Amino acid sequence: MIHWFDGAPRRVLATVAAACFVMLAFGLYLQHVVGLNPCPMCIVQRYALLMVGLIAGLTALSGRRMVLASGGVLMLLMAGFGGFTAARQSWLQWYPPEISSCGRDFYGMIETFPLQRAIPMIFKGSGDCTKIDWTFLGLSLANWSFLWFSLFALVALTLIYRITSRPYSARR
Repeated sequence: MIHWFDGAPRRVLATVAAACFVMLAFGLYLQHVVGLNPCPMCIVQRYALLMVGLIAGLTALSGRRMVLASGGVLMLLMAGFGGFTAARQSWLQWYPPEISSCGRDFYGMIETFPLQRAIPMIFKGSGDCTKIDWTFLGLSLANWSFLWFSLFALVALTLIYRITSRPYSARR
């Protein structure tokens, strides 16, 4: 994998962007088709995933060394933020507090608040952050999210290291 960063870092970044958008689509599928309500932490992770995907995609469009390095730093920061949120949610799932409150339900927000305040609250999510609604291979969505953010952070670190530590040609 390391040699891919020397020969085709833009392809690696495009793959990261595509993976992010596939995961976002899967999250929307789970929400709208399966019926899982995202919690506020899930929404934050979606925004972080969107930002990692956008940064990776836009960085992949450029072959300039400085843009690749800067994009790698931004991608590392967003992946770190998303990974931190996913790790915190995983912790809450493993050790749930006695009283959990992640937000109000949709209808409660509409009935209680004026529309100007209710609309932003809708995007905050309404599910319980400690509840595990879906698992794959024994891991929850938050666990998988943490693993993917960690992988994206590793890709960003490798990209930054390879771009800044040796001569680089964008034409390869």
